[in-house]
Amino acid sequence: MLAFITGATAGFGKATAELFASKGWSLIITGRRKVRLDVLEKNLRERYGINVKSLPFDVTQPAQVKAAVDSLQGEWKNIDLLVNNAGLAVGLNSIQEGNLDDWERMIDTNIKGLLYMTRSIAPLMIARGQGHIINIGSVAGKEVYANGNVYCATKHAVDALSRAMRIDMVKHGIKVTQVAPGLAETEFSIVRFKGDEERAKSVYKGLQPLTAEDIAETVFWAASRPPHVNILDIVLTPAAQANSTTVVRQ
Repeated sequence: MLAFITGATAGFGKATAELFASKGWSLIITGRRKVRLDVLEKNLRERYGINVKSLPFDVTQPAQVKAAVDSLQGEWKNIDLLVNNAGLAVGLNSIQEGNLDDWERMIDTNIKGLLYMTRSIAPLMIARGQGHIINIGSVAGKEVYANGNVYCATKHAVDALSRAMRIDMVKHGIKVTQVAPGLAETEFSIVRFKGDEERAKSVYKGLQPLTAEDIAETVFWAASRPPHVNILDIVLTPAAQANSTTVVRQ
């Protein structure tokens, strides 16, 4: 089995790569940070003895996406699973004070990146009449919260695209799943707050958040169901979180 995982250099993507490697899957891992990607490839190969190919590129650049996928040869084209994980939040401002560069980064990565990857990989799956696409969404794609405007909009797009994609893919025998996490402590908040680690830590203060490993286990569970079973949508939060704005802190 071969999985193609975007955004594999940190967080959910890295944990997912490690878990699938431990289960004996071959992997194609991608990310913008080549040094991190090379280290991960080496570690996965040495620890688990699996076949790993790393492709450093930016999912927001359609020419780079196409070139990377076109470079695949032989068995590397037989992708069983695409995990559209690459995504981010940047800033936390009201709509009238929004930073246009932040908006562009979120739209380009969370929506366009997912589309570019799916457009490149789906035809390979269709040609084989099998495959599974798992999109990493968010509880922010199920509801909205103050100052989350554009980020919430991008994750609502992931939710809608997952449902629409499923309709397009079902006749080709391809499964589509969305995994939508709540509060999970990774580099997410550090990126959102542009390196302000203290502010990032405050997001998770007083509660036990989800971990990247929790999300990886959820992705693997969805991917390892029998061929006749498709998990459409999984929303998971810490036990202390009821929705985007209701959180119990100790």
